[in-house]
Amino acid sequence: MGTASDIKLIGDDGLRLDGRGLDELRPIKMEINVLNRADGSSYIEWGGNKIMVAVYGPREAYPKHNQDINKAFVRARYNMAAFSVDERKRPGPDRRSQEISKVLSEALESAIMTELFPRTQIDVFIEVLQADAGTRIAGLTASSIAVAAAGIPMRDLVVGCTAGKAGGKVVLDLSKDEDNFGEADLPIAVLARSKKIVLMQMDGDMTLEEIDQAHSMIFSATDRIYQIQREALESKYTVDASQWGE
Repeated sequence: MGTASDIKLIGDDGLRLDGRGLDELRPIKMEINVLNRADGSSYIEWGGNKIMVAVYGPREAYPKHNQDINKAFVRARYNMAAFSVDERKRPGPDRRSQEISKVLSEALESAIMTELFPRTQIDVFIEVLQADAGTRIAGLTASSIAVAAAGIPMRDLVVGCTAGKAGGKVVLDLSKDEDNFGEADLPIAVLARSKKIVLMQMDGDMTLEEIDQAHSMIFSATDRIYQIQREALESKYTVDASQWGE
């Protein structure tokens, strides 16, 4: 693999290495109820990312010191499979996965009506089968529809996207090369309808004007991604009227 200095991330034609324009998303596909034994589940392909999510609960919180008399405890566990990256990852949790698990738990909790289920826990297992930049946002977006598929009441769906700076330009939905060799990465997740930000992190350097441009790109993209979420949920519950006869 090259270095930041010898990889041209934006071509002379203004297109990126994968042929996308600056504000284009990678292909996204979502499905729900892919696991029979989970209360809710989902699968997402976003670019080269392939992520499975399983949701269990609400169920009695254990150990008991985790119980909150006022609400449910949301516990997301983000994990990258050892085979998910080119260089085999050491199995088991590491500092990065623990940090991501914490911020994803907090983002999901903001959307779930936890006050309806005191003394319980909701477990969300996010397993990255193949990683290709933006796994935390893809995993969170898939987790939201898995929670909804479990029948857990929610205020709104959580939807996210990344933007950043690559080759001196603000770009949407960073690819692996842009994530590795670009100048900045800005993942943001919001509540789909209110646009309330529930996750925002940044790695790298951008001017205030570039951050504003990235925000605008992300907010526009989340509207498109929200429609994909809705279609994934509706597809499982839409009944073809023709099967009922006349």
